[in-house]
Amino acid sequence: MEFDPRIFMFVLFGLGMMLAVGLEKWLLRYWLSLPIAYVGVGYLVFSLPLGMPTFNPATDGFDALTLEYVTEFIVIVSLMAAGIAIDRPVSWTNWRQIWPLLAIAMPLTILAVALLGWWGLGLVPASAILLGAVLAPTDPVLARSVQVGPPGESQRHDVRFSLTTEAGLNDGLAFPFTHLAIAVLGMTALWPGLIEWAALDLVWRIAAGCAVGYGVGRLGAWYVFEREADAPIEDVEQERPRYSTSEGLIVLGTLLLAYGAAELVNGYGFLAVFVGAVTARQRENASRYHKISHHFIDQIEQIVLVAVLFGFGAMLAGGVLDALTLPAAAIAAALVFVIRPIGGLLAESLSGLPWQGKLAVAFLGVRGMGSIYYLAYGQTHGDFPQLALLWATVSFAILLSIVVHGIVSGPFIALVERRNWHIHVGMEPTMDALSPEPRREVEIEKSGRT
Repeated sequence: MEFDPRIFMFVLFGLGMMLAVGLEKWLLRYWLSLPIAYVGVGYLVFSLPLGMPTFNPATDGFDALTLEYVTEFIVIVSLMAAGIAIDRPVSWTNWRQIWPLLAIAMPLTILAVALLGWWGLGLVPASAILLGAVLAPTDPVLARSVQVGPPGESQRHDVRFSLTTEAGLNDGLAFPFTHLAIAVLGMTALWPGLIEWAALDLVWRIAAGCAVGYGVGRLGAWYVFEREADAPIEDVEQERPRYSTSEGLIVLGTLLLAYGAAELVNGYGFLAVFVGAVTARQRENASRYHKISHHFIDQIEQIVLVAVLFGFGAMLAGGVLDALTLPAAAIAAALVFVIRPIGGLLAESLSGLPWQGKLAVAFLGVRGMGSIYYLAYGQTHGDFPQLALLWATVSFAILLSIVVHGIVSGPFIALVERRNWHIHVGMEPTMDALSPEPRREVEIEKSGRT
């Protein structure tokens, strides 16, 4: 019987989905992660002489376009899941450890990587800026092991909150600098071009994305909980709203509505999705609906994640690292071991976490699918020189992050959580912040705990 690679891919994808949950729990015993295993399997399968298709966005524009669409979807799904999981009320005080990560760590990362790309790799300014923008954001997709758990569960630690919220916001805030790189390609006058970029891509698009996300989040929450208010009296008396997995249609619809509406008004859809999810989560905080919603969206994320991880392994087997040079590998290593940790520590020096917690937040800045999306977006929207070198550098940085953070993150987070290091606002520290009993959000605003 003739071997059919297409049918074999169905088998591989089916087995990958079936084994994902159990394998993920088993790997945690050995300080490993699911991305390490699935990328390795993808690389092995697509390296064997089985006639599998070659997948390399550095040499094939269609592969880059496919990557852009697939990673765009999984990022917005991950942002929705992250936003629903965050139960800490939005305020300057409650989120005070997040703002420095966005205002200090991220710009420093963009600047450092861009300068190294220009100086060490000989990239033209546009390509150097694109490299900095692509590698700056932390990833909500591959950072599952360091994020807060589903609503109502006990994984509420301040370090998890910081990493989850940072990934949710900076995956949208990297877009202005991606647009800057594209603008530099065709810029004929420096200052007029920069002013136009600042007004449109930096100010308007961020404001529009946040505004649309807030509006859609409020609308979705109103729609859901007004229907709950109209439930029959017997359901109210039993305190069990008639929620089911069919509510996932509303969740997915809200996600797509927020993203699409923001993009229609030239706002950032990633920001809109995350802001919308956080906004909806603030309504009826103790409701069981949020846990059902998170479960539904998490299932979608895991399905697409299996395909994306196999696909990244296929990229590695397809020769995306062929253009990798020693300076490019050094820049990727500097990002993981030097640039992000130093930038994170500078940012977190303003937070109330002990130094061990600050180090965890600074070091566990996972890179992943967001970086692939931004580079694919840049490739399909601009004619960047040295594209093969860009893909090799970014792919190696992601691979290094998957291996290093996949091994280190589990023990590191476990250590921090065992020590019960938390930020407390306006009161003395207590030791009950990780209680498995869900706490009402109104208490968090007063105590500063998750």
